[in-house]
This record gives sequence, structure tokens and C-alpha cells, in this order.
Amino acid sequence: MLIPTIDDGLERLLRATLPLPVDTGDVSFDPPSSTWSATVNRLTVNLFLYQVSRSPQPPRPAQSRPGADGRVERRFALPMVELSYLVSAWAGAPRDEHSLLGDVLTRLLAHQVLPAEHLQRPPSSPVQLALAADDVNRPRELWSSLGGHLKASFTLTVTVAADAYDWQVAPPEVVTVEPVTSRLGARP
Repeated sequence: MLIPTIDDGLERLLRATLPLPVDTGDVSFDPPSSTWSATVNRLTVNLFLYQVSRSPQPPRPAQSRPGADGRVERRFALPMVELSYLVSAWAGAPRDEHSLLGDVLTRLLAHQVLPAEHLQRPPSSPVQLALAADDVNRPRELWSSLGGHLKASFTLTVTVAADAYDWQVAPPEVVTVEPVTSRLGARP
């Protein structure tokens, strides 16, 4: 559910801040191929998820909490992942596309973290938003591999903890250690 939750949160953020009502325009997550672009006939913001990788950020620390039955539950450290989206705007005319892309850019730059009100089910960590450098992700190569023409775009990197481990009942806490006497030297 992690990726669909993030996709939905990004769409909600853009629709609320642009504004981009459903009857006016679309937010698409489809690959922006030449076949897809031929079907676009409305204002469209495209967020194509093209890479998922482990983040260089350290894992989110192991956690514990009281369980429903009063016993302590724990969860192992959660790995951080990065989702890389190629963001582009589609509006027919290049000037309109640049205007829409600029609006999307400024709305995303205004948020270092995806606001919780745009997430139906918040993940286990804040959803960090950042722009990636062109030399790292090479959008030009991505456009050519999709079979499309080079288009104004930017890469949005989303970093979040992956809920890879479930909560489980923790073993009882050790409070004392008692010595055990050896029976090796004892006679029957």
C-alpha cells in the first residue's frame, strides 16, 4: 500500500494547491510515452514513477508500544526508500505547459514534507519531498527510452520509511539473572 498511498497523496496535494479540479484537468501516473501523449486532450500533470530504491538515509529506529492486551509490542528498524517521479505538464502549447509545470514546481517546493491531510493512511514516517539533480537521474535518457520527445520536466524524489515489518509481541523484559549451580561435581 505504500506506493499507492504516496501517489494518492501527491495527487491530492496538487489538486488542492494548483487548483486542478477533476473536471478541468488530470493527474496521471502513466508512462509518458508517445502513445500515451497522443491521448492527452486536457490539462495534465504527469508523475511517472520510474525508480524505487533504498535511501541512503539510515533506517527508522526500532520502536515499541503498548499492545491492545497490555503487553509490549515491538517492530524492527524500518528501511527508508526513495521513489523517483519524472514530473511533466501537458497542455497543448509549450507556453501553457511551462506555466503549468512552473505552478507544479512551486507547489511542491513549498512542502518539504507531504502534509498529512493529503494522506488517507499516513505511513510510519514523514513523506519527504525533494528535487533531484539532473546529472543523477538523467531525465533525457528516460524520455528517449519512453519513445517520446525531450520535454520540460523535473525529478521529484519522495523518501519514506517502508512498513516492512509488522508489530509483534516483545519477549518479557529480563529483570534479574540468577546463577545456576553446577551438578558436575555432585555425587548421587
